[in-house]
Amino acid sequence: MPRVCFLLKVRKERLAEYKEAHAAVWPEMLDALRETGWKNYSLFLRPDGLLVGYVETDDFEASRAAMKLHAVNARWQAEMMPFFESTEATADDAMAPLEEVFHLD
Repeated sequence: MPRVCFLLKVRKERLAEYKEAHAAVWPEMLDALRETGWKNYSLFLRPDGLLVGYVETDDFEASRAAMKLHAVNARWQAEMMPFFESTEATADDAMAPLEEVFHLD
């Protein structure tokens, strides 16, 4: 299964709120992620706001495009946008996969 890792930057003053929001992700958002092929999706947050995302999916671009078709994703992205330092794009659009240079298996 292809793995994707990406980085985003959460505003330092909004870290606690960001974590609270992700402690209670809307059930319909979770369903949409599963329906569009997001597997083993994790977010890791450093105290300075660096956010590391990891997901396994057969086709990252297709999964990301399929999420854009879900109304719940538009609502979620609008709610999340103020948490990020860069507000020119939604988090979905700002996800730039990193190049994998090593994997144990």
